[in-house]
Amino acid sequence: MKVIDFRVRPPYGSFLKAVPYLDLKRTEFVCQRMGVYLPEAARQGSVELMVREMDEAGIERAVIPARKTNPSYGMVDNRDVQHFIDLDPGRFLGFMGVDPLEGQGALAEIERLAVKGGFTGVIMEAGMLSEPLYADDQRIHPVYDLCQSSGVPVILMNGANAGPDVSYSNPLAVDHVAAAFPKLKLVVSHGGWPWVTQMLHVAWRRPNVYVSPDMYMVNFPGWQDYVTAANYTLRDRFLFGTAYPFVPFQAGIDYFTKSGILEERLDDLLYHNAARLLGLE
Repeated sequence: MKVIDFRVRPPYGSFLKAVPYLDLKRTEFVCQRMGVYLPEAARQGSVELMVREMDEAGIERAVIPARKTNPSYGMVDNRDVQHFIDLDPGRFLGFMGVDPLEGQGALAEIERLAVKGGFTGVIMEAGMLSEPLYADDQRIHPVYDLCQSSGVPVILMNGANAGPDVSYSNPLAVDHVAAAFPKLKLVVSHGGWPWVTQMLHVAWRRPNVYVSPDMYMVNFPGWQDYVTAANYTLRDRFLFGTAYPFVPFQAGIDYFTKSGILEERLDDLLYHNAARLLGLE
């Protein structure tokens, strides 16, 4: 069984200065509350051990997101992500961080790194910018327009702690973006949690929206609704992820496969849906 993990943050470079690694006690606390354990590779800060954990769990590929946000959240430099995926480009796929408030500079960076360079897509964390924005803010539209015309997929971090308050996770903004840019492939990281059913409805009515609840599939309220959607209405647009290091690779797969998802759906949900989205098949 092949697996693509759609959200992995390795213990590497500026990732080590971002919240998951900078405050390991907090990360371990979150892991324990979900009923899982802090991965040993995260504890040791070892990329080699993380890759071994991937191998043992059968993770064939992983999406590595940069972070271009308010520095208080922990920036992850696009150059660090590029360096990391260069270690094994057949295994790691990078999504570049963008700050739309940089205007033409942001568009030029997308052209250079994603349209013509080695990055697979763009990640937008609008509510966590130096000036928090909602995902449907008009100032982001040039980014969406360029990505749509260039066939570059966009991850929207639109769930959980996506901004100063819970309104930044409201799926209504995703609905607006998906409607305005119907050919743009949008992946909702953190699955719109805690607005679970609302997010699933948006994805059902907008065929360019993919849902990746990642860690919020693991013992968070509403996980059962994600399972229902994965089995039926969104079986072709539902993606597996761990949000590593918050969920260890093997534990994430175990929870996913034992959650009640139909066996005949697993190959698509764990691999083929993501592979088609990423242009791997």
